[in-house]
Amino acid sequence: QVQLVESGGGLVQAGGSLTLSCAASYSGHTFSTWSLAWFRQGPGKEPEFVAVIDSSGGNTDYADSVKDRFAISRDNAKNTDTGYLRMNGLKPEDTAVYSCSVGPSWGRLREGLGGYWGQGTQVTVSS
Repeated sequence: QVQLVESGGGLVQAGGSLTLSCAASYSGHTFSTWSLAWFRQGPGKEPEFVAVIDSSGGNTDYADSVKDRFAISRDNAKNTDTGYLRMNGLKPEDTAVYSCSVGPSWGRLREGLGGYWGQGTQVTVSS
């Protein structure tokens, strides 16, 4: 069983920064070998891929809309793992519920498939 809990969301002014966390706990799964991704869903919008990181942390990919502003990272530890999304230069269009997902396939996870999901954390950027 895998449980993911996101935190760190909130209200911030445009140009500000936030760091989201995704705390993962698991049993019977080698979570540290899985990829981790962040997605977001803005009001009235479809879910959108934001960023993904592989199990080693050495490979990352970003949506064009957040590239050079957001940074994904992770901290692996025995039986627990925490993913992060550092968001700089926030814009009102970044307003969304941000959710993390973990799964064994980088490619499928990037498409929002084959993973476990958290409940999400709200990020609101005021102009």
